[in-house]
Amino acid sequence: MLDPLALGQPVPLTLYTDAYVVRGTVLTRYRRVTDILNEAEHEFIVLSDAVFEEFGSRAQAIRAEYAQVNLGAVLFAVADTPVEPTPELRTPKVSEQALVTVPPFKVVGRIHLLPERDLREALDQLVGRFIPVTEALYWSDIVGEARTRALMVAVNHSRAQILAPHREVDPWEGVDRSPAGG
Repeated sequence: MLDPLALGQPVPLTLYTDAYVVRGTVLTRYRRVTDILNEAEHEFIVLSDAVFEEFGSRAQAIRAEYAQVNLGAVLFAVADTPVEPTPELRTPKVSEQALVTVPPFKVVGRIHLLPERDLREALDQLVGRFIPVTEALYWSDIVGEARTRALMVAVNHSRAQILAPHREVDPWEGVDRSPAGG
């Protein structure tokens, strides 16, 4: 029988899929969530002690000793524990405020781009199956998920639209909404 520690250390993880919030632990040799997801050997990962909670349902959560989760169905992952960067593996980057939409969710935070490029070119070179967004705030008005802060969210690049830089716009700006204005 294979020694579980031969697979690496246990890392707690929260995955948001199309329909569920999935919490569990993955055994991995990687420390960072983006590395765990981007370097996965297969199109899925296996979680231990998994708990599935369906969006908008009051049904009891589903528990399983093990669960295979399709990475294509993952909208984003949230790191449950902070990870200190390894200086020798660090690539110099500049951070840019961005809004990332992964319907039905929105994520606002900092994306990290290669320096000395204009923003369009830097976005063109933003690659990887999962993109890290730091200092993140995520929510979904559609499925009733409250605004939640996270140190880092790894967003599924194939499911995301990235808007950078961004600003929120009031659709009523400039419109007189007083009773006298009509």
